[in-house]
Amino acid sequence: MSEKVLLSEKVLSGSRNVAIVGPYLSGKTTLLESILSVTGAITRKGRVQDRNTVGDSAQEARDRQMTVEINAASTEYGGVRFTFLDCPGSIEFIQETYNALIGVDAVVIVCEPVADRVLTLSPVFKFLDDWQIPHLVFINKMDRADVDFMDVLKALKSVSGRPLVAHQYPIGQGEKLVGFIDLVTEQAYHYHPGAPADPVPLPESLREREKVARNEMLETLAEFDDHLLEELLEDIEPTQEEIFQDLKMELGADQIVPVFIGVTDQDYGVRPLLQALLREAPEPEVTAKNRGVTLSGSAPLAQVLKTYYTPQGGKLSLVRVWQGRLTDGMTLNGVRVGGIYRLMGSQQQSLNSAEAGEIVALGRMEGIKTGDTLTTDSASISELPKAEQLAPVFALAIAAEARSDEVKLSSAMAKLLEEDPSLAWEQHGDTHEVILWGQGDIHLQVALDRLRRKYNLPMTTHLPQIPYKETIRKPASSIHGRYKRQTGGHGQFGDVYLDIKPLPRGEGFSFHETIVGGVVPRQYIPAVENGVREYLVHGPLGFPVVDVDVTLTNGSYHSVDSSEQAFKQAARIAMQEGLVKCQPILLEPILNVTVSVPSDFTSKVLRLVSGRRGQILGYDAKPDWSGWDQVAAQIPQAEMHDLIVELRSQTMGVGFFHWEYDHLQEVPEKLAERVLATTGGNGNGNHK
Repeated sequence: MSEKVLLSEKVLSGSRNVAIVGPYLSGKTTLLESILSVTGAITRKGRVQDRNTVGDSAQEARDRQMTVEINAASTEYGGVRFTFLDCPGSIEFIQETYNALIGVDAVVIVCEPVADRVLTLSPVFKFLDDWQIPHLVFINKMDRADVDFMDVLKALKSVSGRPLVAHQYPIGQGEKLVGFIDLVTEQAYHYHPGAPADPVPLPESLREREKVARNEMLETLAEFDDHLLEELLEDIEPTQEEIFQDLKMELGADQIVPVFIGVTDQDYGVRPLLQALLREAPEPEVTAKNRGVTLSGSAPLAQVLKTYYTPQGGKLSLVRVWQGRLTDGMTLNGVRVGGIYRLMGSQQQSLNSAEAGEIVALGRMEGIKTGDTLTTDSASISELPKAEQLAPVFALAIAAEARSDEVKLSSAMAKLLEEDPSLAWEQHGDTHEVILWGQGDIHLQVALDRLRRKYNLPMTTHLPQIPYKETIRKPASSIHGRYKRQTGGHGQFGDVYLDIKPLPRGEGFSFHETIVGGVVPRQYIPAVENGVREYLVHGPLGFPVVDVDVTLTNGSYHSVDSSEQAFKQAARIAMQEGLVKCQPILLEPILNVTVSVPSDFTSKVLRLVSGRRGQILGYDAKPDWSGWDQVAAQIPQAEMHDLIVELRSQTMGVGFFHWEYDHLQEVPEKLAERVLATTGGNGNGNHK
């Protein structure tokens, strides 16, 4: 987001905002490039492998040849301004996609014509159905020799919560795709690279199959239109206008999913897709109504879909304008708008204003975050719904390569997390490491690349330490600790006797005293407790000690030489002597984990959990997810680091889990020996 371009404005009759989503390598970015090319928005069509596309403009995306953040681009078609959002396909960047989808009028799901890979679309279908966002399917790469259109359509139906409606039927010549039949008009077309398809007579060999496919389309539409149903029952041929109107109404209500075909590399099928978006995608006013935005008022209302930090332009907030008119310099949520821009990949076109229904970028909106609702009258308008924040599932410990850069880390991380809310970071209280959390290894590597490129903060990484604890098995009584120093003048003297005993798991730490006769003056007893607590931070095995009860039972003092410091030291000495007699044992954190997968993969997940020392608590059908199961288990944290990587590899990338800390549990003896041998008793719990 660096270059700024001033372009002349045309008067257009409306706008549409369309997101392009789909799995990695399905051809989303190529589809966007083709759309921009056939509509004249660009004069030269780029290629992903050449790293010169409008989408994937960030260096991190071009290095990996994959979309890693939302890319916006605008064009004009049929008198309407279209803004397309090219969304990441990798499941590791799905939060970016979800945040953007809530601001569009329609979604194009791009997929390859491989029935076995259709399952990877199920999370996106589920999100779109939950939010009732109208969506279409574009089956790309239909020129592959092994394509069976009906098999792919059947597979798509199995993962969609809405009925699929084939809008087109492919025309093949041998193993080659040469055109399509429009099932509404029953007109056949032949493709031409880089040019519109030509109308041709409908092939006789396909007439019967076309008729079956068209009847299926009409029957699906009739499920939501009684008038059409009556016509079909009475063998009355519906008009094309009526069919198109049904498609528009039922798509806008997220009742059906139209399906299109093509080959984006050659621009095949792109123009019919654009025509359908122009004709059938809902207008912005309809989308606003579906989102619960009342358009009776005139106060500007917008929502932030994405935050960027650009090298030259600073902070940009990509927003959907739901109501009213935004103007440069106006104040939203107490922040002055520092510029309005229409984005074209890395280029920015300056605007004076933006109308309801548009997606634009606002400059220098400090303190404004992704998902925020923006208005000039925040007191009278409630927050718009935002996409659910995904919990992190993968972590790395990070440290600045140069110690002098550590002071810059907090501010850089704050900006990084504004750009990508699915990241999180923490300074771990037990291990004292800086932990960067995200959705997977590639996700974190992209974040680290941004730290290096944008903020000149190269980082080193390693696996996070496991926050082991230790406790004791048996009690010990009358443990003596004496601290005596004589250095001229006043000396130091403290003398205590402690009883130590284990507590039930999860009880923490308790301190008591049973002093009688003033053998330890009252003013020194808090110092004894402080000394005990300080020692428990680093027990005999090298880790924090938990679930221990300590009682001060006896002691002595010197009227001149005793002090709080002396009694604190005496308590530490007693603890050091006593805990080794109490059979210290190593504890590890155990997490409650709920794994969600398609039911075909449930048995694999059960084996995966068992292979990681997990205890399976049970599994059942996942509520509100057709064909999915959820497995409940308890898994040691030491076994969790790359669980998401293996889970995705065994479930075609769609499996996911949620976790939370549950309790501490004794580490098996042989494993504990390996951990202690690795850490050397210094509390560095890096063992897996």
